[in-house]
Amino acid sequence: MIYSGFEIKSFEVGKGQWHARIQRIDQRPVVIDGILFPMLDIGFAWSDPDAAIADAKRTIDRFPQRSGMTLPVAEASA
Repeated sequence: MIYSGFEIKSFEVGKGQWHARIQRIDQRPVVIDGILFPMLDIGFAWSDPDAAIADAKRTIDRFPQRSGMTLPVAEASA
């Protein structure tokens, strides 16, 4: 799923333990406090994939509020 310039994928680690991974759709790294991350695994072990995706969306929504965060070009210029 694409959300706000990021691709979100849910994945299961263990039975019924869902996580989400986000990556910029332009394939550039996310920069947090000067550290480059090609992708980020987000959140907790959720009981279903939809909950993991919802958590990832909340995390993405907080990105502009963090200092040192570099967003996708389309998002930064909006």
